[in-house]
Amino acid sequence: MTTREARTAARGVRGDVFDPYCPTRQLLDRIGTKWTSMAVKTLADAAPDEVRFAELRRRMPGVSQKMLSVTLRSLTRDGLVSRRVEPTVPPRVHYQLTDLGRSLEAALAGLRTWAEDHMAEIGRANEAADREDDAG
Repeated sequence: MTTREARTAARGVRGDVFDPYCPTRQLLDRIGTKWTSMAVKTLADAAPDEVRFAELRRRMPGVSQKMLSVTLRSLTRDGLVSRRVEPTVPPRVHYQLTDLGRSLEAALAGLRTWAEDHMAEIGRANEAADREDDAG
């Protein structure tokens, strides 16, 4: 994010999500990934407790160490997750949702509910599209 974009976002000015440089669009790009959604859900399920990195990875099947690290770094940078490091050898790193992160979890929960409620309908639409592709 450029300095100008950061100032615009800080003022609370709504942007144009069709503009690739819009801060709102950039934020939606970051929070709209499957790993972000899974990390936020996993941390919300553990609340109010902290979760160590290895435990997060175990609870998120399929995520690589690198992808989880990148996701948590982004969530921490955006103020959605807090990070606490114990100065041990090796260091123990703990993560927890912030108040802002908990507000994101509420929004993501609505999206998950919508997906679950409409999964069968979407599946049928995909099957119909596949049949059309095969026929034509």
